[in-house]
Amino acid sequence: MTLTTTIDGAKATIAIVGWLNAKTAPEFAKALEELDSSVKEIVMDFAELEYISSAGLRQLVAANRKTDGHLTIMNVPTDVMAMFELAGFSQLARFV
Repeated sequence: MTLTTTIDGAKATIAIVGWLNAKTAPEFAKALEELDSSVKEIVMDFAELEYISSAGLRQLVAANRKTDGHLTIMNVPTDVMAMFELAGFSQLARFV
């Protein structure tokens, strides 16, 4: 997995390439922890996300909590969106 974080004022955009699973979730958790307290919105760019596991979904819940519900997920591949729907997470964030 590769993470790229871009900060623009109070918004952080995190692009993930590869898999977000039990092996890579700690790296994502660390990236969330390192965000400054001035970040009030997180945008996840999943254009190149190949797979997400329950460990990855847990980290998205953490991201949602960190921003008090200001989490946006964009460019979600069809099979990854199916995982969100299957897990009942399709209401977790704003999807664009």
